Amino acid sequence: MDSMELVRTACPKIADLGSAFYFQPETVAKGKELGLDGFRFYFLGRGGVLGDVEPRVVQAAFGYFEPGLIAKIWTSAKERMAPRDAARAYLGCAHEFGRRTFADIEGLDGFCAAAEAVSDAVNVAGLPLYAGISSEPLADDAPARAMQLTAVLREYRGSVHLLALRSKGLDDRVAHAIKRPDDVATFGWPEPPTITDDDRAKHAAAEELTDELVLGAYGVLDDGGATSLLAGLEAMEAAAAG
Repeated sequence: MDSMELVRTACPKIADLGSAFYFQPETVAKGKELGLDGFRFYFLGRGGVLGDVEPRVVQAAFGYFEPGLIAKIWTSAKERMAPRDAARAYLGCAHEFGRRTFADIEGLDGFCAAAEAVSDAVNVAGLPLYAGISSEPLADDAPARAMQLTAVLREYRGSVHLLALRSKGLDDRVAHAIKRPDDVATFGWPEPPTITDDDRAKHAAAEELTDELVLGAYGVLDDGGATSLLAGLEAMEAAAAG
């Protein structure tokens, strides 16, 4: 398997698995324990790696959300809890999800080694959200570590993709409506934007550019590393589905 095939096979799996813990009942319950509802825990937990920043900074890192929604949720959430503390609690939920879900998977050490190699090869310039989450200490046990690394690599491609969208002249709101047409209101927009064929062409081009931009980091893996990465993702997918 060449590196581009690896990227195009692995990244969609990472996108789904890396967010699997976000709104699990156990994650929502932890947020409530901390005084945060599910949405506020998501915003403060995911964005808290940026520190105690202004909503505009979170908007820059997240993209897609209506700015007023980010300002309201982020500001009210950080009045209840320090962002960095929330980020670590949120990563703790990722760890616990991994322990509950992946404990019986063999070969996760190989997956973790491969995922770490990819992450270590990333140039963090222009990728603040990825830089933040990838700076957090990794869990010691393989199931939790595997889940954390998957979340880290999800933020890597997601951060790169925002840059790719802008390079193609596509607004992230429009890109969001193309990719997630049923989630426009959830992200705070009163109505979906008008989408043209040109918009769809730009979105497809941005997806291709994103794959090209992350190729270098994934390209550090030899055949054994690529096999370990994909085998781990496939096993985690099966465990999460079960």
